[in-house]
Amino acid sequence: MARKNSTTSSLATSALAAAGLLGGFAVAQQTKNRQLGGAVLAAVGVASTASWNAAAGPKVAGALLATYLVGFGASHPLAKKIGAWPAVSVAAGATAAASLVLTRQG
Repeated sequence: MARKNSTTSSLATSALAAAGLLGGFAVAQQTKNRQLGGAVLAAVGVASTASWNAAAGPKVAGALLATYLVGFGASHPLAKKIGAWPAVSVAAGATAAASLVLTRQG
């Protein structure tokens, strides 16, 4: 199975995943509608997972989707300790870093 071998694609997907976490939170906060924020989070999660799958296969895509979702979940208790935006930023950064590492080729 041919895989994409593009640093640009890897960077773009990493940024997209981080944006999904940050954007989902921003939408929920600005609109006061958690479901709308969740829809943003879900849509970006689907798009990121498709890109991860194309770049590195289903096992890596599944691991990165789990990282994305765990980051989302972990940001909630972390927010009580360091604040909402810092917690979401940590989750976004961790997800983006994992994406870069796991989708790198060669």
